[in-house]
Amino acid sequence: MLLRREGWTVNWKRVYRVYRQEHLQVGKRPRKRRVSQQRLPLALPDGPNERWSMDFMTDSLAMGRRFRTLNVVDDYTRECLRIEVDTSLSGERVARVLEELCWQRGGPPVIVVDHGPEFTSQALDRWAYQRGVKLHFIDPGKPEQNAYVESFNGKFRDECLNEHWFADLKEARQKIEDWRQDYNQRRPHSALGYRTPEEFAAQIAARRASPPTPVVLPPGNLTNSSELTL
Repeated sequence: MLLRREGWTVNWKRVYRVYRQEHLQVGKRPRKRRVSQQRLPLALPDGPNERWSMDFMTDSLAMGRRFRTLNVVDDYTRECLRIEVDTSLSGERVARVLEELCWQRGGPPVIVVDHGPEFTSQALDRWAYQRGVKLHFIDPGKPEQNAYVESFNGKFRDECLNEHWFADLKEARQKIEDWRQDYNQRRPHSALGYRTPEEFAAQIAARRASPPTPVVLPPGNLTNSSELTL
């Protein structure tokens, strides 16, 4: 899909052969076998900025020191709004990050989170109350109820964290931010018709900004002046 977006017309078998020869495939973590159960589609919000999801991930620097990331995504456009990176991320820090995002693009009515201590903290609860944002907590042990950010986490792990060896926190922040920009601006998303999240968001914004098409009735359909007035 990336080659097609750049104007190439090549056979997919040739692309796959070169892909394998150059060892470009990303090694994925083995998935845990889950108990089979009925899968229900997660309701999609009505538009951008209607619902965000966020979650934490952990990784380590080259020296072995652990760091955490706070991932925030828009469930409708699949945009990654922020990846905050630090060795410690408290509830106050989470509230500050969300406040910055709200100033940049407005706040959502709902944010989906799990029951982590940072998300259940008084600082985040106070921020949500002041902003009029509802914190929707998923059921314990049910990550599929936060499927949008969980899907993003898998891509982030496979394509960024597992592919880099971070020397220090500064390098981790820079490479992770570069990957986030690439994810939003260049990486086509199958659920968006192979458009990038930013392309999809821009098309939705342009569609909403365009005036509605006027309805033209054929002559003879109006029978009296009252109907014409209506």
